[in-house]
Amino acid sequence: MNSPDPTTVPGRWDSLHAVLRRLDDEIETVYADRGIVGVRPRFVYPLIRLAHTGPLTIRELAASLGRTHSAMSQTVTAMRREGLVETAPGADARTRRVALTARSRELVPLLEAEWRATEESVAEIDDELPHALSAVVVELERVLARRSLRERLVQRLDAAGHPAPRER
Repeated sequence: MNSPDPTTVPGRWDSLHAVLRRLDDEIETVYADRGIVGVRPRFVYPLIRLAHTGPLTIRELAASLGRTHSAMSQTVTAMRREGLVETAPGADARTRRVALTARSRELVPLLEAEWRATEESVAEIDDELPHALSAVVVELERVLARRSLRERLVQRLDAAGHPAPRER
């Protein structure tokens, strides 16, 4: 291989990903400060949803949160390991129903309060920025609606001599 390793140069969005990880870490610290172990920020959305809907299949939960089935299945597995949810067979052998445990039901009021506090804090941070991140995201969505990342990638890969294989 003659080309230099492109992963040695920081990507344009590396710092964004790092900030998002830092924010999640700070939320986890808030939980730890309150004696809550095993709860990760990515668990909170599904836990709150289940508290309001009652048991759902993994597919129903994923759809209600705008997540993929695969990602939600992994999240449910991690939450089950932490004793936050329990699963049972659904209407057929392919489905699993997810329900809160007594432990997570006790945590939901704090998790909802943290959710609201996080939203208020994010709004405050957004207002302090010279260019609100929420506005940038709206603009990003508009740009991608005009021409998706996939279209841009395909164009560049084709131009670089790496077209998709033709169907036979």
